Amino acid sequence: MIDLADIESAAQRIAGHVVRTPTVPSPGLGALLGVPVTAKLELLQRTGSFKARGATAKLLSLSEAERAAGVVAVSGGNHGIALAVMAAALDVKATVVMPRTAPARSIALAEDAGASVRLTDGMDSAFRLVTRLRDEGLTLVHPFDDPVVIAGQGTVGLELAEDAGELTDVVVSVGGGGLIAGVAAALRALRPGVRVWGVETAGAEAMSGALEAGGPVAVPLSSLVTTLSAPSVSPLTYDHVSALVEEVLVVPDRDAVQGCLDLAEHAKVWAEPAAGCLLPAARQVVERAGAGARVGLVVCGGNTAPGELAGWAASFGLL
Repeated sequence: MIDLADIESAAQRIAGHVVRTPTVPSPGLGALLGVPVTAKLELLQRTGSFKARGATAKLLSLSEAERAAGVVAVSGGNHGIALAVMAAALDVKATVVMPRTAPARSIALAEDAGASVRLTDGMDSAFRLVTRLRDEGLTLVHPFDDPVVIAGQGTVGLELAEDAGELTDVVVSVGGGGLIAGVAAALRALRPGVRVWGVETAGAEAMSGALEAGGPVAVPLSSLVTTLSAPSVSPLTYDHVSALVEEVLVVPDRDAVQGCLDLAEHAKVWAEPAAGCLLPAARQVVERAGAGARVGLVVCGGNTAPGELAGWAASFGLL
């Protein structure tokens, strides 16, 4: 389990390489949800998501030999972009493995940053390929199963605790669990009365499945939200979430896409479905917590092209 000292060390390491993103009250979302809402705008981070934090923390922790070997990562989109961009900035050769279902824009951004992009038929096969490439000598930068990466993501929670007003509940998206593990560790140390809630989309239920089973299990993947589609969580992220998180809620893809439209209309931010799913989950949290809730949302990323979002919205009859 990581602690506050690990997160503070990561914050010092990555300072100057990443953005201290805005933490702002959102009157529009407050009116929509009926309670005060504060948004942590990680979609304004370098590379468009929080992933730059963990990738940078890991890259800066590597030995010269590990950097010289080149790094490799598996990603549904954002971790790959982050690793590609941050590795290029640090003059490290990067290979990114993605499923062909990953957003075309994410694949292009990783390639444009200079990474060698390898595509597979799905996330399961992407994880298998990255394991083989690691065994062949590349240095793995895992998207969530790494305490250094989790501590880097935890700097989101560190900043939220320092910059937000009074909060009762914080809602965080869950893929493999690195972000929520780090955020929950930071908030438990700095704001122990705040409840942390996770949210997954149906068909990407690795953490809720693990909590139900009592440990990590392989889950079938069918969600359109590839950035949340981990085939399983790790023992490391499971341990953090099971100890520190109130509950992991599951919402349909349709509601996640509607959440993107609501964020655009009411918060004036352009988010991806991995962040859009926060709003339907937050409604559930408010129903449970009541009128006294003061909600924080970690708006994790904005790497969705307009055409992609429009296509999803049209397919669900939302436009």
